[in-house]
Amino acid sequence: MESIPDNKTRILVVDDDVGLLLSIKAALVSAGMPEPALVSDGRRVMELVRNHHFYLVLLDIIMPHLSGMDILRQLKKEFPATECVMVTAVDEVSSAVQAMRFGAYDYLAKPFNGEKLIIVINRALERHNLRQGLALFEKSQSFSDLNNASAFKDMVAEDEKMALVFHQAEAAAPTDYSVVITGESGTGKEMLARVIHKMSNRSNGPFMALNMGAFSKTLFEDDLFGHTKGAYTGALTDKKGFFEAAQGGTLFLDEITELEPSLQGKLLRVIEERELYRLGSTEIRNVDVRIIAATNRDIQEQISKENFRADLFYRLDTCHISIPPLRERKNDILPLARHFLKIHAAQNQKEIDFLASDLAQRFLEYPFPGNVRELENIVAAAVLLEKGRILTLASARDLRGFSGLAQRHEEQLPALAELEKRHIHRALEVTGGNRTRAAKILGIGLRTLQRKLKAFGKPLAVPK
Repeated sequence: MESIPDNKTRILVVDDDVGLLLSIKAALVSAGMPEPALVSDGRRVMELVRNHHFYLVLLDIIMPHLSGMDILRQLKKEFPATECVMVTAVDEVSSAVQAMRFGAYDYLAKPFNGEKLIIVINRALERHNLRQGLALFEKSQSFSDLNNASAFKDMVAEDEKMALVFHQAEAAAPTDYSVVITGESGTGKEMLARVIHKMSNRSNGPFMALNMGAFSKTLFEDDLFGHTKGAYTGALTDKKGFFEAAQGGTLFLDEITELEPSLQGKLLRVIEERELYRLGSTEIRNVDVRIIAATNRDIQEQISKENFRADLFYRLDTCHISIPPLRERKNDILPLARHFLKIHAAQNQKEIDFLASDLAQRFLEYPFPGNVRELENIVAAAVLLEKGRILTLASARDLRGFSGLAQRHEEQLPALAELEKRHIHRALEVTGGNRTRAAKILGIGLRTLQRKLKAFGKPLAVPK
């Protein structure tokens, strides 16, 4: 069977079951969508896509002559912008992960209802439009081209690399897609997530930020999904979990790769099905929450080490925004330093108006392993010590100890790992060895700090 409507349809449905093809067509038309193109022979798919430029292909995995996986690989190689949704008679995680690795947007297991079919198709078409828009940002961008520049007023930036980040956030905000934000600690991932929320259609709903590395196995379900009265000893009343508390808004899952692997499947199910059960209840509760996840680690490396589920990553990674470290956007350093100087001088009721030239030069040379957060901490500490109206290098104790600054050649600078170690040591020194407080200052989870300390080998000595 082959049916190509006269109107320029955006959707092609491929399945050797003619009855299913007609059923899918009826579901789409009854939902008010244009009539899709239909084909039952997988060997015809590539030619049809070349001639009609479909936005979305709904593709059965198991077919005679040519499998859906083979067609998917060909499609994504020749038409990477075309979204693909796979249909399978067997609901296997391995098949879903393989399809997503080949570039599929999602998969549906037979039998599926018409409502879920329409939801998945609409999301796939929205992602096509989003990614087409993001493709425009591959070249250098300008802050002047932002449609809503005022939304980023709290994120001081002048480097064109951050202009690209802002454009990506602006494009993703109006959609309901999950977003993954990556970047080193202290680059401003949560701040960007808040901006995306404020620009979204969910701006009137709550924004809730959770550190996934802080959840224990025993409390994870209770905290995220809630419980009913009497679910366990001590459960005296009903309790909403974070998913229900964030209903209609945005849930920011920071340090997502720190979540225990045994808990990742439970999170995936709620994200996929958009429903949950409170502990001690059999009542299904619908979930209307947008997910923004963030990590300072290499997710692909964590997947290869089997520390993070590939299917969870593919479900979250509809839109990916990477924030570059501060050392790679030099044009932001001095504007940020002046911004923090103004804030902390006002908080401490000091009239400090300028940065000394030698301090400004030192800022430009320093690699900032702690990124923007470290820059603010340095400025805040220097403001406390400064007695004049110009912030001087003498007041910036953290920078005076940086021995490599006098050397201009890159090979004479300390390794980044060594700088990170020094920064952690400084945080432990300030907190008197209190790891929980040090982790908070560093902007990382306690488990992340403990892992780094373990990697250092010999315990860091903390002066008393």
